[in-house]
Amino acid sequence: MISRRDFLGASSLAAAGAAIDPARALASEPIASQNLPPSIARLTSWADRAQPITTEERAARVERAKRLMKDTGIDALYLTGGTSMSYFTNIRWGGGERLFAVVVPVRGTAFVVCPAFEEDRAREQLALGPLGDADVFTWEEHESPYLRVAEGLKSRGIASGKVGAEETVQFRFSDGVAQAAPALQVVSGTPVSAGCRGVKDEHEIALMRLANEATLTAYKAAYLALEEGMTQRDFGRLVSTAHQQLGFQGGASVQTGEYSALPHGSIAPQVVREGTILLIDGGCSVEGYQSDISRTFVLGRPSDKMKKVFDIEFRAQTAALEAAAPGVPAEDVDRAARKVIEDAGYGPGYTYFTHRVGHGIGMDGHEWPYLVKGNTVPLKAGNTFSDEPGIYIRGEFGVRLEDDMVITEAGAELFTPQSPSLEDPFGNWPH
Repeated sequence: MISRRDFLGASSLAAAGAAIDPARALASEPIASQNLPPSIARLTSWADRAQPITTEERAARVERAKRLMKDTGIDALYLTGGTSMSYFTNIRWGGGERLFAVVVPVRGTAFVVCPAFEEDRAREQLALGPLGDADVFTWEEHESPYLRVAEGLKSRGIASGKVGAEETVQFRFSDGVAQAAPALQVVSGTPVSAGCRGVKDEHEIALMRLANEATLTAYKAAYLALEEGMTQRDFGRLVSTAHQQLGFQGGASVQTGEYSALPHGSIAPQVVREGTILLIDGGCSVEGYQSDISRTFVLGRPSDKMKKVFDIEFRAQTAALEAAAPGVPAEDVDRAARKVIEDAGYGPGYTYFTHRVGHGIGMDGHEWPYLVKGNTVPLKAGNTFSDEPGIYIRGEFGVRLEDDMVITEAGAELFTPQSPSLEDPFGNWPH
């Protein structure tokens, strides 16, 4: 396999015009096509591989939500703009101080409460999903939208009982309903929203797999174009442009040297030098489904200490993967990775491995459930997580390896291959 060094050497003349202008690196526009490094220019769009979620699939989600509502004693699910609303209804509605809500009762048809001047837009979006027959209750600027919610619930036979507010509903929107309908109890709707979204079906998993493959491909293309003297912004633009070439919106944060010991990095200006570690962390979105991948590598030759820490990291990530399976408490996955790191001398607790081993991922980059100490929720087939142990040595460097994994009936698998080494972070990744 051609190495990054060999590739750059062979293509130095062709790539002579591909160096990134540091002044332009601060801009948000993509790299001009005529200036693309060869490793990025050769990428082609994968967008046609992404199959959108259908209205029928969303209708099945609404029915599943109703079953969970019955099981948990919730009489209606209360959604405002955000990921869960999109998940169930295909409505994408921005924030603001005016209430726009979708209410799904456990029995009967759903309804929408929206500002009167937004009614046409609301009906337009309703037609794109499974709630095209929903009633639309409007309110004028001087009126209370919460009374409309209460009236809509009452018309469905819900004058008392429990309304489950999805967890991102702003307090003022949930409290407004509680004040307008004191006989109702506003409770957490997370058992319903997380109960549906936390277990992915085959279509969702296929979209996530594509997102992960796209991000790893974009990372490798950017890595092949990496040169000493680039800033972290230069390299970040390479990653974003590679994603764009593949047909998706994506990117990565980039940290070098001692700043890689900060798990979420630093805004300090950084320049890539020979012998320093780079830690990149990011992903992309495919039909609303996210990837989240970290890679750590060195430009040039890593030190023996760097290689030793990488090896510990690799074993910790593997231990987490091997511990994950249906029925296993979420905290056991974190414990498995942490034990490897602590046994290697980088402990105790959060001393060097400063965060949980993983978070749920799907339409949101971070969602339920979480792989963390104290979370005894048993894993289920279809759960998807990041697997990302880290070792961070302040003032020196940090190493994090992150791939996304799905719980299967037989255990767990990663969407992308693990990184083999600091010198060869992408191994035989074929793209």
